[in-house]
Amino acid sequence: MQPTLSTLRVEDLRTTNDAMARCIRLATLAANSDVPIVLLGETGTGKTLLAHAIHNSSARAEGPFISFNASAMSDTLLESQLFGHEKGAFTGAQQALKGKFELANGGTIFLDEISEMSPLAQVKVLRVLEYGEFERLGSERMLKTDARIICATNVSLRDRLRQGKFREDLYHRLNGLTILIPALRDRREELAGLIAAELKASALRFGKEINAIHPAAMDCLMAHDWRGNLRELYHTVRTMTLFCDGNVIMPEHVHFPPDLNSAESSATVVDSNSASPPVRVDGSHDLSLASAVERHLRFVYRQANGNQRRAAKLLGISRATLSRHLRALDHK
Repeated sequence: MQPTLSTLRVEDLRTTNDAMARCIRLATLAANSDVPIVLLGETGTGKTLLAHAIHNSSARAEGPFISFNASAMSDTLLESQLFGHEKGAFTGAQQALKGKFELANGGTIFLDEISEMSPLAQVKVLRVLEYGEFERLGSERMLKTDARIICATNVSLRDRLRQGKFREDLYHRLNGLTILIPALRDRREELAGLIAAELKASALRFGKEINAIHPAAMDCLMAHDWRGNLRELYHTVRTMTLFCDGNVIMPEHVHFPPDLNSAESSATVVDSNSASPPVRVDGSHDLSLASAVERHLRFVYRQANGNQRRAAKLLGISRATLSRHLRALDHK
């Protein structure tokens, strides 16, 4: 049985890539210590997965694992989420709330996108790191916490420090151990195994008997640049599993998520007689995001043979939302 996030341990991780092997060795050392950890890697490389594995392999495994995304939040809301608040601390605070640090006592707190944390929040997190204490918003009572901190970022904290966007004292307190997770494009020798493992899991999840991948489809998958890393790979394999109506993944079942940084990937098709990656067939020169979204909706709807329920599942939206988008497109 495949381990889940709640059971995954560092020793469950396998690799044939030297850079990833070093990453796993460092994760093993991290699990045996209590120093703060910074996980550095591109979006989708598996930072959350590795954080869970480190926690589950540590002496804190029986304690809670509390995850928190530190970006795109006002100072008041961020402070409330991290440290909690008392009833009436601010407009809308109708009852007391425990913060993430309080909930993580005896376990691990995972701060994702730490590089985007506001200066005020940085000061307060530094205080927790130095003294293990904090106050809820609206309270003068000092609370204690014993939480191990694991941070994740897709940009260098050193660069943020040089730009004046990250506190130097917090940087040094967090930087007990930095683990660099390699991008998927730098682990190409592992692609075939990762695809096969996810295909097996996806086929089981969707109740399908898929036992092979057509060579042309595999060539297409192997040639892709995987900018979204593991997250994109998992999404792509699950999507082609849904498209597949037989027991072999064919080239026409392969569809990559649109790259919002490039309209070139907003609509794709695979030639079953070619081993080349998918190419765009839409001759439109409209490079707007709205146009890219429209093309992608139409493409997925066609791939689902006009089945709204299936198309909505592939898009990750509700059927009602898809119907609303389709009605809007029909009236254009």
